[in-house]
Amino acid sequence: MHNFAGYTDAEALTQFLHRLRLIKCCWGEVECPLGQFPCGNLSMCLPQPQHCNGLQDCPNGADEENCVDNSGWPQLFDAFMKKRVEEAEGCLLDVYPEQCECEGRVVNCHSRGLLHIPTISSNVTALVLNSNRIMSLPPDLFVRYRHLEKLHLQNNSIEVISKRAFSGLFSLRQLYLSWNRISTLKAGIFTDLQNLQWLILDENEISSLRHRAFEGLQSLYYLSLVNNSMEQLPRTSFCLEMPRLHWLDLEGNRIASLSEASFQDCTTLQVLVLRKNCIATIERGTFSAMHRLIELDLSVNKLQTLPPPLFENLKSLQQLNISNNPLSNIYEDQFDSLVNLQSLSMEEVEIPNISIRMFRSFNNLSHIYFKRFEYCGYSPTVRSCKPNTDGISSFENLLANIILRVFVWVVAFVICFGNIFVICLRSCIASENQHHTMAIKSLCCADCLMGIYLLFIGSFDIKYCGEYNRHAQIWMESLSCQLIGSLAMLSTEVSVLMLTYMTLEKYLCIVFPFQHFQVGRKSTLCYLTAIWALGFVIAVIPFLDRQTFGNYYGRNGVCFPLHTDQMEKPGARSYSTVIFLGLNLVAFVVIVFSYTSMFYSVQKTAKSARQTALDRDVSIAKRFFFIVFTDAMCWIPIFILKILSLLRVQIAGTMILWVVIFILPINSALNPIVYTITTRAFQERIKVCLRYKCHETR
Repeated sequence: MHNFAGYTDAEALTQFLHRLRLIKCCWGEVECPLGQFPCGNLSMCLPQPQHCNGLQDCPNGADEENCVDNSGWPQLFDAFMKKRVEEAEGCLLDVYPEQCECEGRVVNCHSRGLLHIPTISSNVTALVLNSNRIMSLPPDLFVRYRHLEKLHLQNNSIEVISKRAFSGLFSLRQLYLSWNRISTLKAGIFTDLQNLQWLILDENEISSLRHRAFEGLQSLYYLSLVNNSMEQLPRTSFCLEMPRLHWLDLEGNRIASLSEASFQDCTTLQVLVLRKNCIATIERGTFSAMHRLIELDLSVNKLQTLPPPLFENLKSLQQLNISNNPLSNIYEDQFDSLVNLQSLSMEEVEIPNISIRMFRSFNNLSHIYFKRFEYCGYSPTVRSCKPNTDGISSFENLLANIILRVFVWVVAFVICFGNIFVICLRSCIASENQHHTMAIKSLCCADCLMGIYLLFIGSFDIKYCGEYNRHAQIWMESLSCQLIGSLAMLSTEVSVLMLTYMTLEKYLCIVFPFQHFQVGRKSTLCYLTAIWALGFVIAVIPFLDRQTFGNYYGRNGVCFPLHTDQMEKPGARSYSTVIFLGLNLVAFVVIVFSYTSMFYSVQKTAKSARQTALDRDVSIAKRFFFIVFTDAMCWIPIFILKILSLLRVQIAGTMILWVVIFILPINSALNPIVYTITTRAFQERIKVCLRYKCHETR
């Protein structure tokens, strides 16, 4: 154990962190190829995905070390403070309230319902008054407590603080005023707090900081103003009155911009947290004076761009967080000066121009966080890259789920074999209703395309097996992905339109049997041609205008545009909604309505009619009802999924994968069975053909 005695809290914390960084230095001098990391000091390298996968792949277990990203300071703060808690002693004070507790020279009045500051012996060193009902701090309230080092006033109802409320507290090192109703800080209010190191003002109503608000805080080390109402920083440098400030936390305010003068004198600052503000612009030289900055958090703001030289003087920076910003572009040399960076967070940031050049300077980077797992291929030298998967694909494979990796082949072969078998049988065996046969064969062709789509997905999954993340971005932007995505869209839409056409045809024959709605061969060909043309147009439209639709089919590894994400272009989102919740939903409603009417008509006719002329149509209607039921089981989940994605509900990628590989194609697999193989008329014709063949052989 190292001895930190004799240091102040600030100095001891610095020493602790310095020594800790020496302990957790690099993993060794071993150089590994791109996409691999060394096993500690062993001359052995492993692929990046094997880091922290729960299995010991390195002989010395180094692959399961440093799994937690503890770059920067926040994660170390609590652990350090717990080690410096003094041991309890007997009470050394003569005067303190009966309802409070006393240990040594520490008085604890937590949640005692106090309305005012109680009278206590002047030699008290720590006073805990949090969670009471104190509403104001009058002048000279603590003037006699010249030995007081820690004062806890959080979670009260303090609104008014006199300018001289803290006068005489020359030894105070920690002041906690969070969870109160403080709206302003008067100039010179902290003048006597010359040795104050910690000032916590979280969860108040401070909207602006007056000039000289922090005057006298020459030794202040840590300042926290989390979740207040500040809309702008002082025009003068924030650190002008606090020359030793190391840690500044401004999370959860309403700051809209950062100017070059905001942190001009913050030469000692090591941690700056600006998370959850409204920052839209940052001037170029805002961080130029922060040569010792270790951690910078700019996440959850409204930044659309970052000036190229913004980080050029931050050579000591170890942790940078720019997550959850609507950044439209990141310059290739944006991070070149961050040579000591260990952790980079870019979650929910779309990087359309991503390249390996962008992360070339990160020789010490151990953790990186992206929005898309496929971006990890552009930072191959990092030890740990997250996320490892989007639920659809993983580092290793295009299809992340091993069950679906096998199932995609099973479904593809079932679909292709079933539909080709029906096409061949329908072509060889004569049918009484040739027009209906043409429609069935056309439907089988459309469904067969879904099988071909799945075969392509399975083939590319095998092609990229074990190294998909290296090819993910290229794959999703490739012509191959666009073509098989459009093939799936063509199959889906033609199948839906064909079912609708066949349903309406049967509806007219059954509900209006005496109107003689007979469709001729020419009319049938026209209808089928129109359906295929419309399906082709629907599939091809996204190719016509890249500006409007973006990478419509390449939003995920399976190249199917079912799910809507935040970065999808409005034109693509609208088009997808019109197709899935417009055309397809209308077709589904028409089919349901038609079969409901058909069964009502059949039931009504069956009660009075003696003839059996409608028996065949009734049988077909019942079979079609089963088809509609299977359609509902397939399409209702898709409708629900699309609505949830439009409502910005978080949907797991695994769910999308199951829908695309299992739910959507299952209809194509069932159609040939339900439409043809299990129909009584078709089975009878097969029997007749078999008997005829047997008779010929004799």
